[in-house]
Parts: sequence; structure tokens; C-alpha cells
Amino acid sequence: MIRIADVAARAGVSVGTVSNVLNRPHAVAPATRQRVHAAITQLGYVPNEAARSLAAGRRRAIGLIVPDVTNPFFADVTRGAEQVADQRDVVVMLYSSGESGEREARYVDRLESQRVQGVLASPVQEAGPAVTGLAGRGTPVTLVDRGSARRDLCCVSVDDHAGGRLAAEHLVATGHRRLAYLGGPLSVPQVTARLAGAREVCGAAGATLEVIETEAMSVVAGRRAGAALAGRPAVDRPDAVFCANDLLALGLLQTVSRHGLRVPADLAIVGYDDIDYAAAAAVPLTSVRQPRAELGRAAAELLFEEIDTPGQHRHRQVVFQPELVVRQSSGPAPAT
Repeated sequence: MIRIADVAARAGVSVGTVSNVLNRPHAVAPATRQRVHAAITQLGYVPNEAARSLAAGRRRAIGLIVPDVTNPFFADVTRGAEQVADQRDVVVMLYSSGESGEREARYVDRLESQRVQGVLASPVQEAGPAVTGLAGRGTPVTLVDRGSARRDLCCVSVDDHAGGRLAAEHLVATGHRRLAYLGGPLSVPQVTARLAGAREVCGAAGATLEVIETEAMSVVAGRRAGAALAGRPAVDRPDAVFCANDLLALGLLQTVSRHGLRVPADLAIVGYDDIDYAAAAAVPLTSVRQPRAELGRAAAELLFEEIDTPGQHRHRQVVFQPELVVRQSSGPAPAT
């Protein structure tokens, strides 16, 4: 069996340097890392992961808890976090809470029992007791796609109030005055922040804003809302809908088009997130873009900074700004 000492001898470095390459590669000069990895390849050395974890007192893994792993937005967030973790040879253990506080608490307990190095979380609430309790017991935690008023946690988020303003300003500027906001549940902080931004703009412009709450942020929920809107007389329908995410917007677009409504002539639609499917829709979707992968990368970098320097780490709140991407689904309101 090839030992770590054999690798050190082949690479011409100490056993401690090989250990650093395997466990803390960022602490070793690139040329030395390359020499050690060449020796590992030549000798066919396979690290004993169980022994490495036992020696470190922690598993070489971080946890990531998101509301919905099937949502392309969170798939991109996960991809960004994995890019950072992969550079450190750390595994990302992914869990989907389904917006359930009970499931979230169960996954937090599971990750803590697995002795992960830290946890990235998009909690159901701003920062629920399960997540804050984990941090209080010494496991580093960073909130991703969630803001927080707490100063004992790092968080990375997008200014959703500004995003709501961007969407409403665009619709008002293109002549729409009867807007609707589609999203929910309203207990989700991002949903209410986007609504607040849109309300602010509509109030100042003298436009109306109908709130249509959904039970989920899904294509199915968007289809249900689309069927309900298509069944209303034209005079009772909004002339534009701002959706709290792109999945809702895509479901809405599919259904109202199937019922004979023209987008955007009869109903303008704006989504949120700018997932890849937005540009590929039958009517390309205007959307408020979030830096999805960058959210995951920034959160993971903050988490590893706390893992590496627990005594010197300074908790920070990073807020990205959204960007409006205008496509065909949100043209001018028809002349009256």
C-alpha cells in the first residue's frame, strides 16, 4: 500500500506539505501542489478519506440547504458553490427543504451529525432557530439568497426591493397601468420584498397593483393563475403581470397563450431570476436577472473564510444589485 510518506519522498517535500496539499491546498504554492499531485498520480496513491476526516475532526464536506433543488435558479447557485468547494477538494452535500421548516431542521441536524465543516443555507425564514442554533454551537453558517439583520452570520443576497422596482418601472414606462403581482407564499421574504418595490413604483405612478398569491413558486402555480386570468373578462384583467420568479412567468405564459391571449399585446409579462429557459421561451421572457452562480460562489468563499480563520473572521452582509433584461414578453400597452 502506497503511504503518504512515499508521496512525500517522490515529490521531495515533507509529509506535512503533502498533508497540506490534500487538506489545505490554498496554503501551498502552486508549483509545489503540482509536484505533489504528479507524485500522487505516478504512485497511484489514494487518500484514506475516513482517516483524513478523523484526523481533522471534521468531514471534508460542507452542507447546502435550498428550498427547491429542481428550480434552475438554485441549480445555478449550487453550481457556483461547488466551483469554490471543488478548488478545496471539499464535497457539497445538497438538501432540498421544500420550504418546510421541519425538513430544514431535520437536515440541519443531519449535517451537524455528519460533522461537516460548515453549512450554506437558504432558510425558510430569514434565519430560523435550526440554522442559528447550528451557528451558535460552533459550525460556521452562511446564508445564501437571504438577507439578515443579524450581525453574527454572513449572508449573500440580492436587493429584491430594487428588483421589484425595476420590473414595475419598466411596465409603467411602457404604458401599463393595471398591473398584477403573481407570487407566494407571501411569507417568503423575497416575495414580499419584490412586491414592496413594485408597490412603491405603482403608487407613485398612479397605477393599480393587484396581488395574486400562489401556494408555490412553480410552473404549475403559474399555469393555474394563467387559467384564472384567461377566464376573466378583458376589462377585469390586468394588462401586465410581474411574476416573483421565472417559473411562475413561464407557466403563466404557456397557459394564457393557449387560451388565445397575445403576449404582450393582451398581457405583458415580466419574470424574475433570468434562468436559461427565460430567453428560450416561445415568447422570450423579460426578466429581472440575479447573479445566480455568483451568489453561490460568494457565499462559499465567505463560509470557507470563516472555516479557515475562525478567530479573525469578520461577518459580512453582501448584497448584489439586480438587472432588468428586456425581451419580447413586455412590449408597450395597446393604444386605447
